[in-house]
Amino acid sequence: MLDKNDWRLVNQKEYLMNAQLTKSEYKAIGDYSDHEHCAFCWDKFSENDEDLSAGYRTKDSRYWICEECFNDFKDEFNFTLKD
Repeated sequence: MLDKNDWRLVNQKEYLMNAQLTKSEYKAIGDYSDHEHCAFCWDKFSENDEDLSAGYRTKDSRYWICEECFNDFKDEFNFTLKD
């Protein structure tokens, strides 16, 4: 059962409930963005060796989720995976 007091939960249900996600390697988007953060724990995704290099993203790549947070919240948020 999910702990409702988990520090990582901050209104994500408003924009990630029932999200369809794709497992992807992180790639920078030109000069626009050289990194992203997990929507839950704020771990950093980038092409740098010290950061996360893959995770789950929404179709528009606006939100990224690390492997640990995906596993912790997939049932509560009813995530589905798209190939």
